[in-house]
Amino acid sequence: MVNAIKGLYISCDVPMAQFIVSLNASMPASQKFILHMLDSTHMFVQPHVAEMIRSKISEFRDQNSYEKPA
Repeated sequence: MVNAIKGLYISCDVPMAQFIVSLNASMPASQKFILHMLDSTHMFVQPHVAEMIRSKISEFRDQNSYEKPA
């Protein structure tokens, strides 16, 4: 019998994958969302966390962007 799990496939570069893994690690055990790490740049996550991951990545990019002084 085959067991299927509904999820979201994420493909990204290594630094962004590490950011998502650290985000997952900071969650309590009941809220961890990574179902399977396929390799260093691909992962399978629970589908309900897509918007949360997008917003955390957006916050991270906003904090780490450089603006030239006027």
